[in-house]
Amino acid sequence: MFHSNTQTLIDYWRGQGGYRGLPTRAQIDPAAFPKLMPQVFILGRVNAGFYPIRLAGGFVADLHKRNLKGLNGLSLFSERNRLTLHTALETARRRPEPVVATVEAFTDQASLPMEVLFAPLAGADGSPERFLGLYQPLALVARLDGRPVREIVAHSVRGVGPANEETPRLRLATLDGRRVA
Repeated sequence: MFHSNTQTLIDYWRGQGGYRGLPTRAQIDPAAFPKLMPQVFILGRVNAGFYPIRLAGGFVADLHKRNLKGLNGLSLFSERNRLTLHTALETARRRPEPVVATVEAFTDQASLPMEVLFAPLAGADGSPERFLGLYQPLALVARLDGRPVREIVAHSVRGVGPANEETPRLRLATLDGRRVA
């Protein structure tokens, strides 16, 4: 279960599905989610491992207190999380499904829990080349006291969609005093 804003953007992304269920950048209309625009960002993909920020909404830029355009989106995250995020983004390109990271954004003195959404977008040729993203705070931003976020630590990163749903787990039961699965 995600924050309602995260779910709204996931639902919008799914509704725009074109080639293989993957919407193109041209199919994304910011007027469809004006309330979320300050929290939205777009990542490009130059090569595996380098995802430049192409666009960052006002909230995203203000949270970091700097211009993010051109910066590798992975560099905003803790070094120990970058490989996990890189793998999740590349997986999202192969099977066009959004990825949501549950994170903690740290300043020097405080932290803010958030969800960060990455939804793949197709280029003109139909191959995934960008990501529509969202920073969704899960607590009051005022707790950061205006300080810039210096690092984001991911607690979990998971794909959203049928290919990522958990399968039912086997449970042990007893039948006539014997354990059976």
